[in-house]
Amino acid sequence: MRLLEICVDSLPGLEAAVTGGADRIELCSALALGGLSPSVGMMRAAAGCGVPVLAMIRPRSGGFQWSGPELAAMETEIAAVADAGLAGVVIGALEGPRLDMPAMRRLMRAAHGLDVTLHRCVDLVDDPLTAVDQAAELGLSRILTSGGALRALDGVERLRAMQDHAGQRCAIMPGSGITPATLPGLLAALDPSEVHASASVDVPSDPILHDMGFQHGAARVTDAATVARMKALLG
Repeated sequence: MRLLEICVDSLPGLEAAVTGGADRIELCSALALGGLSPSVGMMRAAAGCGVPVLAMIRPRSGGFQWSGPELAAMETEIAAVADAGLAGVVIGALEGPRLDMPAMRRLMRAAHGLDVTLHRCVDLVDDPLTAVDQAAELGLSRILTSGGALRALDGVERLRAMQDHAGQRCAIMPGSGITPATLPGLLAALDPSEVHASASVDVPSDPILHDMGFQHGAARVTDAATVARMKALLG
């Protein structure tokens, strides 16, 4: 049975994802920026939602080259995840166009005992198969990736190569642009064991929120019905 992971950046979104039948949650803030670390309050509220929750550990937007102080902050955030009782974390670190293995080892030590996903920083590496080997060596459970494309459906060739190379060592979880409309094609091309999506829809927003700087981009919310449709497609 394929697993559906839904990324959310609010507690109403969390409730909608669980109601729709999500198997696992990626808990973030600021999905419009690709997902940042959630607050401690969100972590603690999510701990009792009834499905495993993995928290994004990303202290700022932009690239994935982390300074020493940023890595220390990430270690503190990982400790907060464990203290909140969540299942795991979503991490990544780059040094140029490849994984920053010293930083990754440091974060993995902090995450000892937690379920760990490598996030889409892997879509920026120049050698994804080496990244698969490194992720497996580190003991990561899965790699979230679009295959280096804007949408996972457009990165199928690279996703398939990563999936074949990983074998049973770690899961390759497609993500980005996956909707009820694109999911059937992706399943036919890859037959992944896990799929990642936002299952979000546009909602009306007050223009004053944009003008005052309280909201960035279009307002989107997790939609329980969309989650349910995707779960049904996964069988």
